[in-house]
Amino acid sequence: MYNKVILIKDTDLKRQDKTRDFYTHLLDYLRENNLHSEILLVRVADIGVYDKGLVLKMLPDRNTYINVQDTDIKRIVDSILQGKIIEELVFRPKVKQHRIVLRNCGNIDPENIDEYIFSGGYAGLKKVLGELGQQKLIEEIKISGIRGRGGAGYPTWMKWNFAREVESDQKFVICNADEGDPGAYMDRSVLESDPHSVIEGLIIAAFAIGASKGYFYIRAEYPLAVERINKAIKQAYAYGLLGNNILGSSFNLDLEIRLGAGAFVCGEETALISSIEGKRGYPHPRPPYPSVKGLWGKPTVINNVETLANIPAIISKGGKWFAQIGTQTSKGTKVFAVTGKVKNSGLVEIAMGATLREIVMDICGGTLSGKPVKAVQTGGPSGGVIPESLLDTPVDYENLQKLGSIMGSGGMIVMDEDDCMVDIPKFYLGFCVEESCGKCSPCRIGGFQMLGYLKRISEGQGKPEDLAQMRRLSVAMQKASLCGLGQTASNPVVSTLKYFEPEYNEHILNKRCPAGKCSHLVTYSIVGDKCKRCGLCVINCPPKAISGDKEKGFSIAPEKCVKCGRCVDVCKFKAISKD
Repeated sequence: MYNKVILIKDTDLKRQDKTRDFYTHLLDYLRENNLHSEILLVRVADIGVYDKGLVLKMLPDRNTYINVQDTDIKRIVDSILQGKIIEELVFRPKVKQHRIVLRNCGNIDPENIDEYIFSGGYAGLKKVLGELGQQKLIEEIKISGIRGRGGAGYPTWMKWNFAREVESDQKFVICNADEGDPGAYMDRSVLESDPHSVIEGLIIAAFAIGASKGYFYIRAEYPLAVERINKAIKQAYAYGLLGNNILGSSFNLDLEIRLGAGAFVCGEETALISSIEGKRGYPHPRPPYPSVKGLWGKPTVINNVETLANIPAIISKGGKWFAQIGTQTSKGTKVFAVTGKVKNSGLVEIAMGATLREIVMDICGGTLSGKPVKAVQTGGPSGGVIPESLLDTPVDYENLQKLGSIMGSGGMIVMDEDDCMVDIPKFYLGFCVEESCGKCSPCRIGGFQMLGYLKRISEGQGKPEDLAQMRRLSVAMQKASLCGLGQTASNPVVSTLKYFEPEYNEHILNKRCPAGKCSHLVTYSIVGDKCKRCGLCVINCPPKAISGDKEKGFSIAPEKCVKCGRCVDVCKFKAISKD
């Protein structure tokens, strides 16, 4: 048995060869000093630290060293043996991530069930089957305060309890892994890095309601996730964790995988159920809710990947432990996929209550361009755009809703001053219009009409009354749409109207896009005193709209310019103006 473990990860992809050299040198040093049976060396895929060079994480102490060099090998090993810390190497982030869902990601081999068990895996299931039983299990989940991480934030214990109380000869559990938000990859990462935690959570959920059949609904665009879940399911059967008489109990459960075709609407529970049944993914009115009448008319519980990955830790450490993390109404942690104009994009797991500014500035390092943050969009296509002035808002379900956004499944996109607050909602609404199933007219017609207003405004054809009309359309969509897609599709529009209405007015009244994104409202010109007459813009202009010579200078013909922006990209002297 190893007393110590060293995890190695290089956060700079360009230095992978150096990482291999360091690994070899460190392993050689351990062998030369007869320490290779006492200290285990493991290369991992993720440690939760980014842009810090070569990173080492020591277990069980959990000290993390950053920017490590070959010359540090001896003193690092000595410090481990002596139980000391090298202060100048230790990583102390301003805002520490709190990893529960991502606790094993990068720390274990996802294809090895023994490593998951060694890290405490399936201890929660053993506790449930041997000690708790259904009623105490649901009570423990109630104490924890965990709410569904798929977007709506519905109390997990309540969903389970409804299904448990319904009498039926057959019940089902489903893991919703149909992650469709642009820029989101939280569920995929968990499925690929720690599949057994999700399987264990699904088995516990099945026991809670008395289900004997379960499904993983995974989009087919996630082949590695499908492969690893499939392998993990086979391993669980081999270890007596699935099938009949699980761990010697009377509980039986079979699991299998269903692949989704990538329809965004199938993330909605009733549409997902239709898809598993082999029907077109249409949502259905509720009630009855799936917990009463779901898959093939039987009681069904549907939880997303992140919710299920929390369950084993909650059972092992207790509901009170989990309830101490987060805020009064939003317990535990939340995983965000932070992307966009941010320096260190990646997965971030924080305790509920951390502010948006801490996530964007402290953990992710601010904008990549160095320009000021303009806004942050949370919740995917159904979320809202939050201005920089409100980034000190603590993150939880209620606070984000007050701001006109939602938690969603955890997508977070950072924007700087070069992003247009008319173009952003136009993109998201275009996505929702494309993904609408078309079953109900408020979503099908209302979304299309609102997208038309945004397109006209971005092209300089908007009218002042268009803003009031979009607000009226949004209310109709929110109140009358059949499912969450239509009910929340207008959120990006409503939030940008709320916080950035002057930018809309610039487009409508002055026919100008302040961010320079709306090509119909932008005129390209060459700034004479900045131009060095190198001729790169002339060579790279597709429509040949730039004329002149190196002696007299160059100019752009507006009637020929297609506003592709190629001249801006190639100019090294920032001599192209967008007015």
